[in-house]
Amino acid sequence: MNVGVCKIRLRLPENLSLKSKRQVLKSITARVDNKFNVSVAEIDDQDLWQVATLGICCVSNDKRYTNEILSKVANFIVHGRFEIEILDYEIEIISVL
Repeated sequence: MNVGVCKIRLRLPENLSLKSKRQVLKSITARVDNKFNVSVAEIDDQDLWQVATLGICCVSNDKRYTNEILSKVANFIVHGRFEIEILDYEIEIISVL
């Protein structure tokens, strides 16, 4: 079994409140979850208006497939029309016996 974890740090330049940040993140997480069937959650920077960190998790029996799905999720967020900027992202695949 392989567990893939992707951490994406976002900048939301248009946001002026935590409420508007939550609306943008809710839209992103719902669309990613529906399209890719992965788990998504805000994992850091909850109190900052214009910065967010998302954690995305995928479990599979194929390491290459796990990496491919997480790369597609990152690409979807980068090229989506969410009015955000990607500051950084990293993918880690963990093999579990």
